[in-house]
Amino acid sequence: MTATTDKPRLSRSHALDLLKHMIRIRRFEDKCAELYTEEKIRGFLHLYDGEEAVAVGVIPVLEKRDRIVATYREHGHALVRGVPMQGALAEMYGKREGCSGGRGGSMHLFDFATNFYGGNAIVGSGLPLAIGLALADQMRGEDNVTVCFFGEGAVAEGEFHESINLAALWSLPVLFVCENNLYAMGTALAISESETDIQQKAACYRLASEAVDGMDVMAVEGAARRAVSAIRQTRKPYFLECRTYRLRGHSMFDAQLYRDKAEVEAWRQKEPILRFRSWLEQSGMLHPEDLARIEAEVAAEIAEAVAFAEAGTWEPVEHLARFLYAEKAA
Repeated sequence: MTATTDKPRLSRSHALDLLKHMIRIRRFEDKCAELYTEEKIRGFLHLYDGEEAVAVGVIPVLEKRDRIVATYREHGHALVRGVPMQGALAEMYGKREGCSGGRGGSMHLFDFATNFYGGNAIVGSGLPLAIGLALADQMRGEDNVTVCFFGEGAVAEGEFHESINLAALWSLPVLFVCENNLYAMGTALAISESETDIQQKAACYRLASEAVDGMDVMAVEGAARRAVSAIRQTRKPYFLECRTYRLRGHSMFDAQLYRDKAEVEAWRQKEPILRFRSWLEQSGMLHPEDLARIEAEVAAEIAEAVAFAEAGTWEPVEHLARFLYAEKAA
């Protein structure tokens, strides 16, 4: 089914929280792009620009005990979940103080304290991991929900169908969130999939499923609340297709020759921050001083994170072979 577009009622404080979460992601990644050009961040860098409403709409609905599995475009998910920005940026620098000890980089942010299980670089690899986490909860009788984020490109992978099938067969408490941004790297969805209505694929496996406007943070939040409530009540999986769009390339190496600039510009006019901010201003819920305060707070946090990462330490070369094998307890 397609989710209703009706916006739920929300308080001014909650509205400002949603807006700040999205601005925080956007400004952090803008800084990351800058640091990448300066070669402070190396390797691959995949940015979430345009998709912020998905992470911000879904993750705050969860409880601390719930688990999150994400893709290599996971900076936004990590920040909303509560992974410290300092640790995230230090990881992207490759410093020991990073949330993965400097060994994972941009695509492998991990934080056990917040039940954030990556950051996984292989397309579709988070899906079976989410199945394993949910199966463990089921076997232990623990009332947790595991959320798995993935792009529409993962739908073409065997892991997608295997994982969806097992979740349905075993009645596992998994919320599958497909971030459908229309392009798997440089391949348009219509070129790679004969059925482009992704949530219908989940429905074929008899999962409760719905599609939602992924550029509308309130619509995403409403759908996430329905989904998580259903999972907690039934202990069965649920599938959300969030229809969104990435405003930057697949990665910092992407020349974006596969899509027209006019298409990107058209989507910029309905990107989630601009859309939500405009609605809040029109409704009288957002005042100029609110926006100035949010921007100042985010800028200060980013400056502190940069200073932390710059001051971080490199792991000694003699530790290169650590963690290749399980280490015996002392």
